[in-house]
Amino acid sequence: MSVEKKDIDWGNLSFAYQSTDYSYVCDWKDGEWGEGHLTTDHELHLSECAGIFHYCQEVFEGLKAYTTENGDIVCFRPDMNAERMYNSAQRLEMPPFPKDKFVEAVKQVVAANAAWVPPFGSGATLYVRPFMIGSGEVIGVAPAPEYHFHILVTPVGPYFKGGLKPIKLCISKYDRAAPHGTGNIKAGLNYAMSLKPTMEAHRAGYAENLYLDSESRTYVEETGGANVLFVTEDGTLVVPQSHTDSILPSITRRSLVQVAEDLGMTVDQRPVTWAEVESGKFVECGLCGTAAVISPVGEIHDGEEVVSFPAGHDEMGPVMKKLRETLTGIQDGALEDKHDWVFKIEA
Repeated sequence: MSVEKKDIDWGNLSFAYQSTDYSYVCDWKDGEWGEGHLTTDHELHLSECAGIFHYCQEVFEGLKAYTTENGDIVCFRPDMNAERMYNSAQRLEMPPFPKDKFVEAVKQVVAANAAWVPPFGSGATLYVRPFMIGSGEVIGVAPAPEYHFHILVTPVGPYFKGGLKPIKLCISKYDRAAPHGTGNIKAGLNYAMSLKPTMEAHRAGYAENLYLDSESRTYVEETGGANVLFVTEDGTLVVPQSHTDSILPSITRRSLVQVAEDLGMTVDQRPVTWAEVESGKFVECGLCGTAAVISPVGEIHDGEEVVSFPAGHDEMGPVMKKLRETLTGIQDGALEDKHDWVFKIEA
């Protein structure tokens, strides 16, 4: 069924929030999750003693809904977001939201907001943000007695204003996550501590920080909001891994690894030292995540030292471009979805 789209300048959307018609809400109390339902109320009403305000019990996810070339509305691998949020909640002693219920909630709220899903070819998408907070009252250090699960959706443009223009990173003097801490879950507390380094990087002219491991400051981990990918001169895709389990398991990264293998590329997933990057071993670099898919990196600065990536310095390099075009082609319905990653939404 065709849905009339909202009258929006889709091609000029920024990556910013605007309210849509419906959100999805569900509450956990007395040891179980409620039914859950759509709502037109986009405000939360919480006690001043709600656990979220005092002990940061909060986890969230990010995924997108797209309009395909044939007009279908789809989401990309929401089951993976459901699994990651389940694991994140367990780490913070929160009742995990059931995975099948998560996927159905995503489908329900996207379908209800079908008019807000940008048209194919606009460059915009519908960003879907599920989150869960400790909503019950708690004053001592303990898990909250009640929880609120919520999904908001909003149409967005590109995450980085320059689109596919290569960006500059800087090595952060701060640490992103403690060894064996919470770096491998998607929780707001990880992003709160990244705000100061991020703003300092922006004021210095950089798009993002690149964090090294907190234990030895020897290994490359990730940026404040994305995983990192490298490409060697022979076309090998090198994917940094963590000795201390402090890198977020990006769904986009894992999908790109599969795409690379499908394309016949060699993929090397291993710890990567900053010394390797400094040596000029890599000819391309990119950041990957839901918001940007892949953003090419032209340079990384460490104080006065500048590491350039010659095959991707002035424009997105050939390997990153191929990976991005293939993944977005699968998402848009232009290429075969051989792994059943795309979930159709019945609007």
